[in-house]
Amino acid sequence: MAMELTAEQKAADKLIAEWFSKSTRQVYVLSGLAGTGKTTLLRHTVCDTLNLEPGVSAAFVTPTGKAATVLIRQGIPATTLHRLIYQTRTETHEIVLNGKTVTVEKLVFRRRENIDNGIKLIVLDEFSMVSDEVFDDILRFGVKVLVCGDNAQLPPVEGMNSFLSSPDFLLTTIVRQQEGNPIIRLARDAMEGKYIPYGNYGDRAFVLSARKLKPEYRKKHFLKAEQMICGLNKTRAKINEEMRAYKGFEGLPQSGEKLICTHNNWEQYIDGEMCYNMVNGIIGTVQNVYYRGESMGFMTFRADFLNENCPDVVPFDTGIFENGAYRYRIGDYFERFDEEGNATGAFTLNRFEYGYCISCHKAQGSEFDSAIVFDESYAFKEDSRRWLYTAITRAKNKLILLR
Repeated sequence: MAMELTAEQKAADKLIAEWFSKSTRQVYVLSGLAGTGKTTLLRHTVCDTLNLEPGVSAAFVTPTGKAATVLIRQGIPATTLHRLIYQTRTETHEIVLNGKTVTVEKLVFRRRENIDNGIKLIVLDEFSMVSDEVFDDILRFGVKVLVCGDNAQLPPVEGMNSFLSSPDFLLTTIVRQQEGNPIIRLARDAMEGKYIPYGNYGDRAFVLSARKLKPEYRKKHFLKAEQMICGLNKTRAKINEEMRAYKGFEGLPQSGEKLICTHNNWEQYIDGEMCYNMVNGIIGTVQNVYYRGESMGFMTFRADFLNENCPDVVPFDTGIFENGAYRYRIGDYFERFDEEGNATGAFTLNRFEYGYCISCHKAQGSEFDSAIVFDESYAFKEDSRRWLYTAITRAKNKLILLR
């Protein structure tokens, strides 16, 4: 069945096709607000108009594994930008640990000289999260790059993105599937700096007063939401403790709790095929947690976008859960022993915090079926509109905005 495009999408489709077949320019920048059908257009243009096959002649990539799954769930094979750009290999090193010489394996990344010769086009989604510096690494491959992003979202945490400020085509028309979606309406109001009144917006979006919300309703809403999003660290800490109390957890993280990774560990894979690493922003559930002294824990971890546990036990620094600060430095090594007590190598500790409530920056690139957003946009000054717009658009089907 042919995909029905809006007039605006048809115009963009034609221009992208002309660029790909006739232009010498390496980059085409497609921008669009939430609800304008960017992903639908990408799939149609690449697969139908250009007749390229995802994963074979076209590489769909995103800055994060979570963002890649958004495309995968819509039938588009995708992987991470990091996996496209870099080759990895394991190097063996000897270090002195506790007076002993221990062999450790370190993952080394090298930028690929070339990518698969069959790739004719790189399609980079969620481009607003990619800095110019990282984008330069992609351009060095010499392959045409179609980038897609939302310029109304927050800029990259590190570096800057200058391409989205002057896109080749800007989608503004809401597609039929999103017409009347109150979440999209509220997002547009936020982007334009309009005041959003309290009230119910159909059965999918609600703007409520946090102070007037009765305790029983607060607990009910919090427990039903897939994700809660805020802006300030003190709010995040408070809400995470509140959620733990609702769920009956206390002390150190327990089996069944939701954690978020707070620092990249490229040596820790989270899936059996070694496609995804334990990187900053990965959210998941823990099981089989056990602790040993000196602020060290071990657990089974499953990322929320995967159907399998991490293949290896995940060691982590528990200091942050004990006194609010990680105990160990990043990169510190610890001896690994076999069942007989013999040293068999070394490992490093991962860093986590509670993930019931996360920052908007951590949520960027993800979408959640239902989300509660604590409106703390005021704290972001010149980026206040972008912050609120980004936070609202993390909700796919249901949104509660609290302020």
